Amino acid sequence: MADGLTHLSGQGEVHMVDVGDRAVSRREAVAEGCLRMKSSTLQRVIQGNTPKGDLLAVARVAAIQAAKRTAELIPLCHPLPLSGIEVAIKPDQELPGLRLRVCCRTTGQTGVEMEALTAVSIGLITLYDMLKSVDPGMTIESIGLIEKHGGRHGSWHREAEPVASAGHDG
Repeated sequence: MADGLTHLSGQGEVHMVDVGDRAVSRREAVAEGCLRMKSSTLQRVIQGNTPKGDLLAVARVAAIQAAKRTAELIPLCHPLPLSGIEVAIKPDQELPGLRLRVCCRTTGQTGVEMEALTAVSIGLITLYDMLKSVDPGMTIESIGLIEKHGGRHGSWHREAEPVASAGHDG
């Protein structure tokens, strides 16, 4: 390992970290992001009046699939047996838009942060795809880890931050 960087060998070559000696523990990660849109677009979502059908159901399935396939998408990420994935999509009038939150769980030797973040990203991209004909100016924003539990570093929680108030009603 070069200079304490875990994904570099002693010769500075990229490699996958060996987690075989780590203790098996229950691990959980929660990530969130949002899709900012016009108020009129959000109203169509709330009313179920969108051109591609049940976009929330499709986005939930996309997020779950993404979490399960994270190791295929992110280099050096370990494939994990996920014991649970929860996806919540909520309208937020203040954005205006949708907030998507994912909680991933496993019992293993490495964390599930990347699975939660990947699930949020793909879920939001799916929502964008389902609504782009209505509002092509939507933006995907604020994807981040909210909290994690388990593993060598224990629990971590993001400090509360004020939500940016940039408008998208134009």
